[in-house]
Amino acid sequence: MEKKIRSTSKNLQVIYEDNHIIAINKRPGDIVQGDKTGDAPLSDVVKEYIKIKYDKPGNVYLGVPHRLDRPTSGIVIFAKTSKALPRLNKLFAEKDAKKTYWAVVKQQPPKQKDLLTHYLKRNTKQNKSYGHIKEVPESKKAILEYSVIKKLDHYYLLEIDLHTGRHHQIRAQLNAIGCSIKGDLKYGSDRSNKDGSIHLHARKLSFIHPIKKETIEIVAQPPNDPIWNACF
Repeated sequence: MEKKIRSTSKNLQVIYEDNHIIAINKRPGDIVQGDKTGDAPLSDVVKEYIKIKYDKPGNVYLGVPHRLDRPTSGIVIFAKTSKALPRLNKLFAEKDAKKTYWAVVKQQPPKQKDLLTHYLKRNTKQNKSYGHIKEVPESKKAILEYSVIKKLDHYYLLEIDLHTGRHHQIRAQLNAIGCSIKGDLKYGSDRSNKDGSIHLHARKLSFIHPIKKETIEIVAQPPNDPIWNACF
């Protein structure tokens, strides 16, 4: 079966690029790396972009130091060189990259801002994580900080800073306080979005460049839809 390609190199949203790294504003529905669906991953699209832009013969090197869930949009960083990849891997593994997300929720959060701590237990069969107040066997501590930055007509826009990086962490922790992300059926939303997306967006990423050793801050615009547009 031919692989489905949602993004192409022509409509790729490149938001930062230098000799060693490239940052893409991922569209909801794109997968970062190949999976069992057989759909063409974003990594292949980025390779095609690099090959065409720089007229590169043969295979293009591209490393994947981190990922975003398929229905989520926002910043994804790729390594263009073998020198940058292990340094980026270390950066993300040691939580030295500051990640800021935006999420749209229907229910009003209990507080205007809060630090949430849960113990997440992953169910691999369901591809889902469950948040617990107290530690349970095989759980991992998850911490995030949220603040309500805008009240929309029927929703609330949250800004979220991750202190840890767990499987489906934001989705699971917001669900645990009764604030499911718009469109996220898996984590308690009452209805899906028509395009299968969820209103979770990797908005900002700050880190020390692995080669240049200077601070890089990348910001990505959310997808063009009425709800996200209302956030501005």
